[in-house]
Amino acid sequence: MSAERPSLPPVRLHTEAELARDALAAPLLVRAVRLARWAGPGTRVGAGGELVDAQLPEAAEHLGLGDDEDGAAYASEAWRLAVDTGLVEFEDPQDADDEDGDEEGTVTVGENLALLTSGSPQDVLAIWLDGLEAVHADATAPAFDDFADLIGEDGSVDFDALDWDPEEEAEFLDGVLGNLYLLTLSEAGSADAPVPLPALAASMVVPEDMAEPTDDVLEQVSEVMMRLDDQFRVLEPIGIVQYRPVDETLLTEEGEEATPPVDDEDVTRYGMVKLTPLGLYGIRERMLEAGVDAPAVGDLADKGADALLDGIAYYPEEAARTEVGLWLGRRGAEGAETAAAELLDAARGADRRAPLRRLHCQQALALVGPEAEPAVRAVLDDAELGGLSRVWLAERGATDVPAPPEAMIFWLAVDTIAAQLDADGDLDELQGLVEGLSGQHSGFFDEAWRVEHPATAEVLEAMGRLHSDRGAAKAARKAAYKARSRQTD
Repeated sequence: MSAERPSLPPVRLHTEAELARDALAAPLLVRAVRLARWAGPGTRVGAGGELVDAQLPEAAEHLGLGDDEDGAAYASEAWRLAVDTGLVEFEDPQDADDEDGDEEGTVTVGENLALLTSGSPQDVLAIWLDGLEAVHADATAPAFDDFADLIGEDGSVDFDALDWDPEEEAEFLDGVLGNLYLLTLSEAGSADAPVPLPALAASMVVPEDMAEPTDDVLEQVSEVMMRLDDQFRVLEPIGIVQYRPVDETLLTEEGEEATPPVDDEDVTRYGMVKLTPLGLYGIRERMLEAGVDAPAVGDLADKGADALLDGIAYYPEEAARTEVGLWLGRRGAEGAETAAAELLDAARGADRRAPLRRLHCQQALALVGPEAEPAVRAVLDDAELGGLSRVWLAERGATDVPAPPEAMIFWLAVDTIAAQLDADGDLDELQGLVEGLSGQHSGFFDEAWRVEHPATAEVLEAMGRLHSDRGAAKAARKAAYKARSRQTD
């Protein structure tokens, strides 16, 4: 009986100040800033703003990479990021050609360079996101070796012959990053634990209903692993992942591609990847821009109580508790009683999500503390909230709680089970709840079918499936049939 729920669990992000510091420390951005400060009127760039080949050794030397055989490539990569993020700007080449016959442009300092030191954390993160976009595009671009033979005399590339679809490549990488994001946030995983590259590759290739991958599927996993190995090497310097590459000896030991490991092999040799806090932020921003529902803890802190209870409906327990704590914190101790009244009012309703709202309301009231008592006592006679309020008061040792009418007892039992069914909780715990509630009242099923609750029939059907006592299960199914018949009369 679950309602529509978000496709992703909520993420707990670092503060913008912390994220901005991480962004400023990203190795590629650090190099881009150094080159932007190094550049001057004499810096020579091509028609696309790229450093001319003659400038690359000097740029590499400035970065301390003069002795690195890949220093020129690293310098070129950092310069492209400086251009793409507005740290430097270039004017289109004029009519004059340089001595080599190549048109050249002139370079000026970009406005964004000053923002990195004097701007707000939001300014820094906006610049970093532009950098992430540029690096993402680089990671999905074909390697030079793939199209070197397809470059015409005029410098153009025959992309049709290359069989490369940039949108398809970008969509694939976004899918990989989305799966990594989900694996990082899943209750079964840990944000501190890296994900094996074979597992991430398999998540993109192996069908969910495939018990044992075929040789063909395993070959596809191997191909994706090597593709991701190249892409994560490109993405790591911008700071979104920590990556341990595929052990290169595997390529010589097992051929051109590393095959997925078997159980007794060291999986770390096949690549390990972990999202950084900055990576969680960056990927979430990309997903939000694409229209994906990607909640973050704290999103609901300034919303109303109705939005809070609906929003945390399917949050993991710890995330829901944190979100409620932030929501209450915005209202302060002096607003605790009003906050409790707002929560209770938002918990009312006969829609499918109402039982779960009431469950989260009760849990939220526990965080309010004794200040909630006046608001709780005010709903003792409420048909929907009276049972909840009595439970809350009893848990705090109140001795003057009026005994609930029998109808309220049965209604609360149905509402409680309905909430747990919607939450898709632990099956053993749910079975224990079902048996415990039905066992507290003799003749429970003789009365439960009469309960005026929208979920009565569904709850009784579920009790019939879950109850371990065959007699009680049969009684529950009979009661469910009566409840259905009553609804149609």
